Amino acid sequence: MKHDDPSELAPRRPLSDIVSNGDLQGNLMAAACPSREVLNHVTSRWGVLALMALETRTLRFSQLRRQIGGVSERMLAQTLKALESDGFVRRQAFEVVPPHVEYSLTPLGLEVAERVRGLADWIEVNLPRILTHWDPEVLATYAPETVA
Repeated sequence: MKHDDPSELAPRRPLSDIVSNGDLQGNLMAAACPSREVLNHVTSRWGVLALMALETRTLRFSQLRRQIGGVSERMLAQTLKALESDGFVRRQAFEVVPPHVEYSLTPLGLEVAERVRGLADWIEVNLPRILTHWDPEVLATYAPETVA
């Protein structure tokens, strides 16, 4: 006799519906909700990569830029500023010559980094399956060692 999984019987509910305790919370489906701006900061290409780079250690700007291949100084500075304004990144400036600034994740930043890490890990593991759907001409524009 087959036992039905209770999770298959009930309709899926968003986590935000399940954990809501009556406090103010975001609504990503509402056009004017600030949660959309936070989502943009966290899930932008550079936002995800900055969170992942800072997940396990504190880095100086130049170290962070080297670790995130392809990011310009301007884009990294904007990304860090946005993540700092959301409370995810801590910027610590030391009054020395030359100036020394370090970036690390706050406890809130560690929480969000854990979640984007799950998505990033899934993409890396499943990249071969994903790439089977890509146009071969587009795929050929990438370095062979990155899509092997």
